[in-house]
Amino acid sequence: MSAEPDGPEDRLRRFATIWSRAVYPVTSTAATRPEFEERLLPVARRLSEALRARSFDAEAGRAAGAALVEAHCTDPEALSRTLDCVDAYLVLYCGGDGDGETLRARSARLQHAMAAGFAEALRERTLAEQEAVAKAALEAQGVVAQALHATETRFRAVFEGAAIGIGIADLEGNILQVNGALRRMFGLTGQALPGRNVKDWTHPDDAPQTWRLYEELVSGEREHYHLEKAFYRPDGTVLWTNLTVSLLRDADGAPQYQLALMEDTTERRLLNLRLRYEATHDALTGLPNRTFFFERLEKALAAGPGQRFGLCYLDLDGFKTVNDSLGHAAGDRLLVEVADRLQSCATAPGEMVARLGGDEFVALTTGPDTRRTVDELAGRIMNALLAPISVDGRELTVRGSIGIVEGPAGERSAAEVLRSADITMYRAKAAGGNRFELADPEADARAITRHGLTTALPTALDRGEFFIEYQPLVHLGDGSVRGAEALVRWLHPQHGVLSPDRFIPLAEHTGLIVPLGRWVLEQSVRQAREWRDAHGGDALGPLRINVNLSPCQLTHPGLVQDTVEILERTGVTPDALCLEVTESALIGADDDLLKPLRRLAEMGVDIALDDFGTGYSNLANLRRLPVSVLKLDRSFTQSMQQFPVDPVDLKIVEGIVSLAHSLDLAVTVEGVETGAQAEQLRVLGCDTAQGWYYARPGPPERLHKLALVDATG
Repeated sequence: MSAEPDGPEDRLRRFATIWSRAVYPVTSTAATRPEFEERLLPVARRLSEALRARSFDAEAGRAAGAALVEAHCTDPEALSRTLDCVDAYLVLYCGGDGDGETLRARSARLQHAMAAGFAEALRERTLAEQEAVAKAALEAQGVVAQALHATETRFRAVFEGAAIGIGIADLEGNILQVNGALRRMFGLTGQALPGRNVKDWTHPDDAPQTWRLYEELVSGEREHYHLEKAFYRPDGTVLWTNLTVSLLRDADGAPQYQLALMEDTTERRLLNLRLRYEATHDALTGLPNRTFFFERLEKALAAGPGQRFGLCYLDLDGFKTVNDSLGHAAGDRLLVEVADRLQSCATAPGEMVARLGGDEFVALTTGPDTRRTVDELAGRIMNALLAPISVDGRELTVRGSIGIVEGPAGERSAAEVLRSADITMYRAKAAGGNRFELADPEADARAITRHGLTTALPTALDRGEFFIEYQPLVHLGDGSVRGAEALVRWLHPQHGVLSPDRFIPLAEHTGLIVPLGRWVLEQSVRQAREWRDAHGGDALGPLRINVNLSPCQLTHPGLVQDTVEILERTGVTPDALCLEVTESALIGADDDLLKPLRRLAEMGVDIALDDFGTGYSNLANLRRLPVSVLKLDRSFTQSMQQFPVDPVDLKIVEGIVSLAHSLDLAVTVEGVETGAQAEQLRVLGCDTAQGWYYARPGPPERLHKLALVDATG
């Protein structure tokens, strides 16, 4: 077996070779097979470009179909072989690294466009032949008497030898003559059609204007008309044709006959219907796919006044576990069974079910009262999923989360409706799953905002949108400023200043917390150096900077090296830095997680256990943690803002402070808001505090002024 092509051009050439070998045997051309391949190569290139284009270009497919006709590939077998070849090899050789499902859907649409282009080009070629035949017929009837015999002979040859059906009738519709091609279309022998009347050939699928055009023609108001028309054959089957009817006039210009030219399009129509079905239905479940669903949804949203819609967006809970444990084949069988159950839930007029992809399904209901029907539809879906599904001898329990959107038609686009349903479905999943939730515009807005912040995060750091505010750490004994906690803020172009709780969880989820945390650490340490220089060395004592570390940063292998490099680059000693780690991040931490913190502590960097008392950790674990500071959570000291203070709270804080000091740990208290609270904490033995009582987080200049006031006053 030969090696696969190396580059895109080689793969394109291979596809063109396969295509030419498939089609050449049924092509009427004088060219050799290699010459024919060269003719197909640019067509294949355009198909390849259309397959991978950002947006779908149906013209590329239509041009490819027309190119077949131009290359004399007019045999229906040539189209069939071409479509088979494109279906089997276009994505394989020309798809590149694109998403397989998207490329296959694009390939199906290109096949549909190719069939349409082939049909249109063949129709135009046929019409040209028809024009020639009609002209020959007119010329044959208008010649002088002495050439009548020769002309009639030529006409008969054209009439009987034509590949399209030809029939002549009088103005009353009585059929006078038909050729062999037309008789074969109807499956007749001999002269069975003459003697019948055109008006007998009505069909339920006739276009509304069919017989109006006919009456205008036989009355002389129009010269010809063209349309698609169906006929019943004698055996009851349906013949679909491209029908062109022209008016023949006598020498004086008076209407005399009608000439019908028919092209059999039955096979082409069936092919188009098959391609349309494949392009709009899911191959696995047979349900309508995303394309078909969007068509129906857009139609529902464009309905007139008084019409409403209801949409249920379903995602199976834990479906990935089925694929991972039992394999994708078992997952596919599960999806097929789920699809069958959902199909049985949407049988009323105006209801449909579709598969969007993966384990995501949608159900749509329309009508004047969808407020009630959409809830009933969601209930039927949840009930349909109650019974276990048997897959490979295993009984699988199926759970699903549903987001429901309901409203009047004409107010939102299909994309907006589906986005709202998707957001609502994830809200149901976050609430525990196996339930449905109704769309909430405010929740949608929050989710859209979160998504917008998530997408803006990666470039926000590069654009310099983050800045740091500092909240002073005050010694409870003498009231001096001993340092500050660095608190990062985001100056968003649209939303203004955002606090950490709005974007830190997003940064942790996306992984941006590592470069953002490194930036915060370096900026904070540089600020500590500026404070030291502004104080004239150590004359006023060193100002320590506290920087928060997220759980993601703790597990990053470059934490220690980054910290060392920043301290060395800025000339700041390790004892001027304190890294704050939340208690919850260290619950159950093993030695591997604690190793970087131990190395930093050995260098002289202080480690503070932040939010102490909220993580339910074992107090005995404090002995093995490399921490030197406990930061009591504000929940312990809130009651001290009121008088009298709860003695139980006092005992708890006093016990924690005593335990911490016995372990040589300093105690910092957060959330101090009153003088009485500060005094009570001083009496209890707490070392330092921070809170609005002293100062809110602010620019570094304000902390510098506070420190100078303490030093001088």
